[in-house]
Amino acid sequence: MANAVERIREFRAEAKFQRTSPQKAKLVLDLIKGLRVEQALNTVHFSNKRMAPVIEKVLRSAIQNATYVSQEQGLDVDVDNLYVRTAVANEGPRMKRIRPAPMGRAFRYQRRLAHIVVTVAEKKPLNSNSAAANSAPAPAAKKSSKKAATTPAKKAAAKKSAA
Repeated sequence: MANAVERIREFRAEAKFQRTSPQKAKLVLDLIKGLRVEQALNTVHFSNKRMAPVIEKVLRSAIQNATYVSQEQGLDVDVDNLYVRTAVANEGPRMKRIRPAPMGRAFRYQRRLAHIVVTVAEKKPLNSNSAAANSAPAPAAKKSSKKAATTPAKKAAAKKSAA
């Protein structure tokens, strides 16, 4: 019963006001979502994107936060079992700038900023109870797909007999 109540600890790190659009940061963040921490670090380290070093720094900071908090609170956090739970780039404030245009006019444009948030969590091994619960719904899904397959055939037969 104690295992069911046990919370999964999350550790996060943020990098605010980064000089890039959130869209460009999300290209790198989507590569590491759901990966184990070691694999995510390798992926980001060898990425050619300009935001990759910043995201690597945030990821390393989240890992350090996990080790620090686990030491401070006496938790048992295994760094090898950590994975990237969420990796998000939110939009920050926009800097309004002016670009010179022909005939003395000025065009406005916006420089976008991003807030990057990376959350890591410890991946718990599956218990035998949860594994049995996860395997039970699979046969039910097969039954429903069989029903769905037979239904259009009945409708087609009904249309032919009506004609």
